[in-house]
Amino acid sequence: MAQARLHVNLPEGPWVSAVSREFPDAQFQVVTTTPGDGAGFALVQVTADDIDSVLDAIEAHETIAELSVMALEDGVATVQVEAHAPLLMNAAQQAGVPIEMPVKIENGIARVDVTGAHDRVADFGELLRTVGAEFDVEYVQQRMNPGESLTERQREVLFEAVERGYYDVPRTCTLTEVAEHLDIAKSTCSEVLQRVQRTIVREYVDDLPRHPIEPHSIDDEA
Repeated sequence: MAQARLHVNLPEGPWVSAVSREFPDAQFQVVTTTPGDGAGFALVQVTADDIDSVLDAIEAHETIAELSVMALEDGVATVQVEAHAPLLMNAAQQAGVPIEMPVKIENGIARVDVTGAHDRVADFGELLRTVGAEFDVEYVQQRMNPGESLTERQREVLFEAVERGYYDVPRTCTLTEVAEHLDIAKSTCSEVLQRVQRTIVREYVDDLPRHPIEPHSIDDEA
């Protein structure tokens, strides 16, 4: 599974693209989003010196169906918006990848974190391009939780081996010492750790892209 952070240059259309460019010093943080029938709902925190002008600009935008101010104090407003053309949400839904909240937007640039299978993350990037949203990739990294695939006993042996220094370089604990601390036979300890290593390596390799690598491509960096 891949975790990617993109800096998306939002195209014209979404309200947050227009308003954030009109007020480049303002900060927009999308806290939650919910799809609707032809529109999307979002809870957004807005920080700006002239917060009233920013809220007026949001409400006046043609894609806004409804704006509700939930809280307002010292230049920070929490608003609920119902808006058409929720670009990022639609692209994520079509690609089948969740966008991790919050999404931060300043001056038309959205910082977007997505997590999913490599091909789905790549599809998300392609969908963004089809609607005119160019982006830079800050990073793409492997994200997995091998602990879910290990038994309780395997985790116990693995944690003991790590804590004792069995996987340090250079190694500070022998397999025999790990087994003694766990009060099990050396052969049993070795077999358990081999199974753990096989599980973790297989999970990692299964998520690696298998096509040729080309530079500066989200498909390959993912």
